[in-house]
Amino acid sequence: MANTFVTLKEIARQALPQLIENLVFPNLCYRDFSEEFHDLGDTVQVRRPSVFTAEEFNAESGVNYQDFNEDAVDVELNHIATVDARASAVESATGIDDLNRAFIEPAAAALAEKINADGLKLYRDVATHAGTAGVTPGELSDLAAARRALNLNRAPTYGRVAVWDPEADARFTQLPSLVNAEKAGSSAALREGAIGRVYGLDNYMSQAVCRHSVGTAISGGCALKVDGAAKAGDAFIHIDGGSGAETLEAGDLLEIDGVSYAVAKKCSFAGGEGDVFVCGGVKRDHADNASVNCVGGADVREYTNNLAFHPMAFAYVTRPLINPDGQGVASYVTSYNGISLRVTKGYDQQFKRSVYSMDVLYGFKTVYPELAVRVLG
Repeated sequence: MANTFVTLKEIARQALPQLIENLVFPNLCYRDFSEEFHDLGDTVQVRRPSVFTAEEFNAESGVNYQDFNEDAVDVELNHIATVDARASAVESATGIDDLNRAFIEPAAAALAEKINADGLKLYRDVATHAGTAGVTPGELSDLAAARRALNLNRAPTYGRVAVWDPEADARFTQLPSLVNAEKAGSSAALREGAIGRVYGLDNYMSQAVCRHSVGTAISGGCALKVDGAAKAGDAFIHIDGGSGAETLEAGDLLEIDGVSYAVAKKCSFAGGEGDVFVCGGVKRDHADNASVNCVGGADVREYTNNLAFHPMAFAYVTRPLINPDGQGVASYVTSYNGISLRVTKGYDQQFKRSVYSMDVLYGFKTVYPELAVRVLG
């Protein structure tokens, strides 16, 4: 058992740096981590980062003290990304180089791919958007539009990042102003295929950037309207205009009186109307019969959701997984820089083979959606 434990320890310590290197979205988010062990379905409280306002000093009245923001949000640890292999993939390895090739590298890459994909689904919580649905961004004007949206939402200027899908990334890396070193100040776009920092955004590419399919109330071209006045602070807006079979999907984008909303959860219209819950609640009063404009339609039923954001917009929460109990089961957990990984060895009695598992317990949460913008494509 001692040799098995050392082997698992070596696998875990080799795998964790590779996992961290392959992660994109979690490395750009606000991260919350502790050494306390948890299991799937547990809920932890995460303190939201404090937000302060700078004010002009008044010599007559003195300073205005602001309270520390003690708000906390509940985050469910509702994901376990796991890669499982039978003995032939691991025990046939004769050294750490073989282990890396046969199991560690591909497993770490697969875990990172799933974690990235789960995190980027948080686009559904973001109402602010730029760009045109169905048109791949790839001009400096698209970067400027993302910057403008963040500026209007008063997002901090430091630490801003953007994650683009491969199509947008390919277009950006061909821009003459970024490829030509004498214009960009760096040849990275030409030599490394990386556009780097532009307009205050550190730019990254991920194959996990999500595409969104709109509800049938949008793709069917329904003329939607507010049914009854909506009040600021309400959780939902009552909307009618469908025939009775249409839906709005979580993540659909609506605009009412110039205010953007993201649909919080799927709404199935009954009798041509329904309560549409919106992320963050209703932002201002809307009168009865106010027109509801939708992003997408019969010509654009699906579009890409690139994200530009400040790290405080989203939280990545991870905890070490509980070591499994059972005779013949060995496990090792390692953590670094807010990322935790468990490697386990067991035995499949049915097939009389050793089995290995590499897994990560985590959850995502949108903390400040106003600090993010979707750049549609």
